[in-house]
Amino acid sequence: MPSHFQPVALEHASRLINHGPTVLITSIGADGQRNVMAAAWSMPVEFTPPRIAIVIDKKTFTRELVIASGVFGICIPGAGLVDLTHAVGSESGSEVGDKFERHRIDARPGPVLGVPVIEAGCSAWLECRLISEPHAQDTYDTCFCEVVAAAADARIFSNGRWHVGPDNAALHTIHHLGGGNFARGGDVVKAR
Repeated sequence: MPSHFQPVALEHASRLINHGPTVLITSIGADGQRNVMAAAWSMPVEFTPPRIAIVIDKKTFTRELVIASGVFGICIPGAGLVDLTHAVGSESGSEVGDKFERHRIDARPGPVLGVPVIEAGCSAWLECRLISEPHAQDTYDTCFCEVVAAAADARIFSNGRWHVGPDNAALHTIHHLGGGNFARGGDVVKAR
């Protein structure tokens, strides 16, 4: 029987197992600068306290702000924000200026750290404090953080569970597949 499998370039190998939601990373600087970027690689690494690993390229303006301030937000955009997510992930805040203003993104300060959090069109947000690991920060793009506050839209997440259905499709998570293509998380299959 012929195989339908083809080799995958190692640079794309992680895309085979990374189906976590694409997120928006928000950041603030000491001088009031702020930025937002899209990130496709994030994952929980600890339960209590909640900790997350997230890849923020060392060459980005967001990374510069995060390292300087020690704080950032993770906002989980719904499918209704796919164009905005792609846009803020395709441009640099150091080149285009304040992406919140540029794209008319409404954000409010988070309750603990004051980082910008986005609710309109997002299913959830988390306020995070960077865990300082100088060697890792200098060597890798991966950052580790502790979540200090979180909130979710009850229309899609409540009682610790996602509730995905046709009535909340605009809030379904999006998952970057490369080249401006996203999959919408929404076809739920329940195990027995």
